[in-house]
Amino acid sequence: MPATIRDVAQASGVHISTVSRTFSAPHLVNAETRSRVQACAEQLGYRPNRAARALITGRTYNIGLIVADIANPFFPPLIKAAESQARRHDHHIFVADTNEDALVEEDLVRAMAKQVDGVLLCSPRMSNSLIEQLSREVPLVVVNRRIVGLPAVVMDVAHGAQVALGHLAGLGHRRIALVTGPRGSWTSREIRRAAQHSERSGRFELTVLGPNPPTVEGGQAVAELVQRAGVTAVLAYNDLMAIGLMEGLNALGLRVPEDVSVAGIDDIALSRLTRPKLTTVANPTAAAGRAAVDMLLAHGDDRRTTAQVSLHTELIIRDSTGPVSA
Repeated sequence: MPATIRDVAQASGVHISTVSRTFSAPHLVNAETRSRVQACAEQLGYRPNRAARALITGRTYNIGLIVADIANPFFPPLIKAAESQARRHDHHIFVADTNEDALVEEDLVRAMAKQVDGVLLCSPRMSNSLIEQLSREVPLVVVNRRIVGLPAVVMDVAHGAQVALGHLAGLGHRRIALVTGPRGSWTSREIRRAAQHSERSGRFELTVLGPNPPTVEGGQAVAELVQRAGVTAVLAYNDLMAIGLMEGLNALGLRVPEDVSVAGIDDIALSRLTRPKLTTVANPTAAAGRAAVDMLLAHGDDRRTTAQVSLHTELIIRDSTGPVSA
């Protein structure tokens, strides 16, 4: 027979109400008592009734996580880390995919609003004003978008892009293309802004190609534009586009990196398996997932939370970039 809340109370020497508070409002229970109750519950195999707890607390203990494209290898490490972090806090994650569609994104937030305690909005395509409006309906934490007054976790892609471009310029490349991402992407705008700032150093001339779909096919489609631009190096919005671009350049008879150096952003697992292996800017996606969950749980306790966290990125130099041909 499953252990009951009464069994846990008796084993830990506390009142039933203390056991209830330990699982529904742990911050209201003395740390020593809370640890003793949790240890007894674990030993007895007790699991609190989530439905009953929701009725008592008015909370669902569920979190919505909305991503722009679940098929993009950038997102699974973030999702997995967020799910693990949520479980540590006795919450569950509901994941939804917008397929890069801002209208679907809005519909999903509204649909989830009454079923979750908050939503993690990852790489959103909606306007800032709409996200601000939705934040008044359900607690939101935005991942990879800065919006004044809203909590956010961002990866410092601007710095990463500057370092990558500095790497290419250091190899002697004086004509560099930036292959941008989808329209409405904050990350793409940040990368472009950083690239244009770097161009002002006078070390290279920048050609901007885009917007483009953030996919392998999007990278393949831009290969001819890269060839016509006469550049010797390319920084792509993400690794999928960089990989597609390398395939497209190869089909045109251009070698990477001998004829054109290619760098991406994200450091997805596939970037280490391509030939040549892809030089890329590593984004701390797992750390972002964990930080976003922690921020949302804090935000749920205090709707006025406006904290913003920026996570460091790192250039990983591999085989797809090399010195400019003489």
